[in-house]
Amino acid sequence: MSLDPALRDRILAAVDAGFDEQIRYTQDLVRFASTRGQEQAVQDFVFRAMKERGYAMDRFAMDREAIAAHPGGAPFSDTHSQAPIVVGIHRPRVEKGRSLILQAHVDVVPAGPRDQWTHAPFDPVIEGDWMYGRGSADMKAGAGANLFCLDALKRIGLQPAATVYVQSVVEEESTGNGALMTHLRGYRADAALIPEPEQEMLARANIGVLWFQFEVRGVPAHVREMGTGANAIDAAYRIVAALRGLEAELNAEKVGRRHFEDEPHPLNLNIGKIEGGDWASSVPCWCKVDCRIGLYPGVTAREIAQRVEDCIRAASRTDSFLANNPPKVTFNGFWAEGYVLEPGSEAEAVLGRAHEAAIGKPLRSFMTAAYLDARVYALYDRIPALCYGPCGEGIHAFDERVSLASVKRITGAMALFIAEWCGLESAGG
Repeated sequence: MSLDPALRDRILAAVDAGFDEQIRYTQDLVRFASTRGQEQAVQDFVFRAMKERGYAMDRFAMDREAIAAHPGGAPFSDTHSQAPIVVGIHRPRVEKGRSLILQAHVDVVPAGPRDQWTHAPFDPVIEGDWMYGRGSADMKAGAGANLFCLDALKRIGLQPAATVYVQSVVEEESTGNGALMTHLRGYRADAALIPEPEQEMLARANIGVLWFQFEVRGVPAHVREMGTGANAIDAAYRIVAALRGLEAELNAEKVGRRHFEDEPHPLNLNIGKIEGGDWASSVPCWCKVDCRIGLYPGVTAREIAQRVEDCIRAASRTDSFLANNPPKVTFNGFWAEGYVLEPGSEAEAVLGRAHEAAIGKPLRSFMTAAYLDARVYALYDRIPALCYGPCGEGIHAFDERVSLASVKRITGAMALFIAEWCGLESAGG
């Protein structure tokens, strides 16, 4: 049932009234250089912000054994974050509405060279409509929206008439284990809403992601006797060429796959990191290459992992050096299946009404070729997993930025969604 227009206008006005504070909070989040393994301080900050709002609090570590036993759990590595997961819980006086998970991740990808940023990457400078900074769009603006959409309701004396879990996770950028840990902890709701920077659209389909590393060992030699050695970096190039062939095969398999067959290149292999050699005048005897590859919904990570291993093994057999020195393959991150959000759920209908009321146009959906934590709720909780958020630019690139006008619109849509999905009751005792 749609919201009363007068109530709708009061809620949107309350979002507007608190937006300056929301901007300041988001800037505070961006100032934390919360790259992988460095998220403890920002999680402490988020914990305090939730506790000050009166939420029941839960803070817990990753359970490595439980994650390893789950089919969607990613392998741990030496760089896996040890930061806690933080959950703030709103409980109504009377549970009348439908429950909700609001989730955001606070981990961010590395900033890269400082001199290629216009402003320092963790300095949340505002120019016109844009807030700059690593993580401003992906997704600290969404983390702020999760709190301030609820604040807006409280500002007019209202609160959700259902349980709401506000979840702040890590490892979204490398394994997805943080969101999975909330599932393993036992948190369940009737729907999940994750305000990733989706350009004011709803993610309809999402690829899975697999991370792997291969290591080549060569034979060192002085460059004056290069022919007596075996260059591990050159050999790694040959393996990359074979993996490009696998990438082409996987993209050819898009035929007949709804949401993917009209995309020119739905699955991408990224050669993300290379390390090798010890000296410019020595034939390098080692090279490690870190890669990321996508997979279609319904295809398991195990299946693609096997194809990666088979591809590297086949390429090595036809190589005069690698045939006797095959690369070592390690799966060291994402082990995640994709998902499709089937249309027709009541949660999507409510979000559509909220979006149109706040933004003034129908809600559109799209396929995104990136990992989303929504896969946990779609695949394992089997609930509507709504990934929907503000407009951003430069995500994972230089000069990342988020549109503040869009953040305000999205926060308004989220507040309206909660009002209709969860129902409302008077705030306080």
